[in-house]
Amino acid sequence: MDGLKKKIKANNKIKRFILWLIVPERNPKPRLWVKWFINPFVHKKGKGTVVRSRRSRIDVFPWNRFDVGHGATIEDFTTINNGAGDVILGDEVRIGIGSVVIGPVVIKSGCGLGQHVFISGFNHTYKDGSRNSKDQGLDKKMVVIDEDTHIGANCVVVAGVHIGKRCQIGAGSVVTKNIPDYSVAVGNPARVVKRYEPEKGEWVRV
Repeated sequence: MDGLKKKIKANNKIKRFILWLIVPERNPKPRLWVKWFINPFVHKKGKGTVVRSRRSRIDVFPWNRFDVGHGATIEDFTTINNGAGDVILGDEVRIGIGSVVIGPVVIKSGCGLGQHVFISGFNHTYKDGSRNSKDQGLDKKMVVIDEDTHIGANCVVVAGVHIGKRCQIGAGSVVTKNIPDYSVAVGNPARVVKRYEPEKGEWVRV
């Protein structure tokens, strides 16, 4: 199988043809036959998970992972896209109405996203100012959100950020840097305003 993948990647004509079979040109979502006959056997969905896919865009492709744990909920008008990297959601994760999750992203168990949260694990590169950035490839950096963290409505989490466990990110924040465990962070750019110290059982202002 690995040898076949290498041959396909090395031959641009075959690669373009296979991509055309899977995804329409200039329309980055899988064809219906991929959704119906391939994705259910490639991607994992845990017991009790609810994906409200009729009014959402679950644009997931077979070449990257889309794994959802047990008891998770993906609400209406959500966009999930794993075209650039894996999207992995843990147990009892809740993705709020209108949120966007573009891989590579890992959201661990017990996390919740409010409404209209945007998380992306890549940026378009822009090294050559004389060319359109859409033609310059992607700079992929995985986003990781650890257990029991909640992100408020209308937040943005940029590529490469690691948010620790049991954090609270205030509504409308733009998270551009890592957030340590047990933190409350707010603002644009988001900054930590207080942290809980489990050893002392108390909150500390930062």
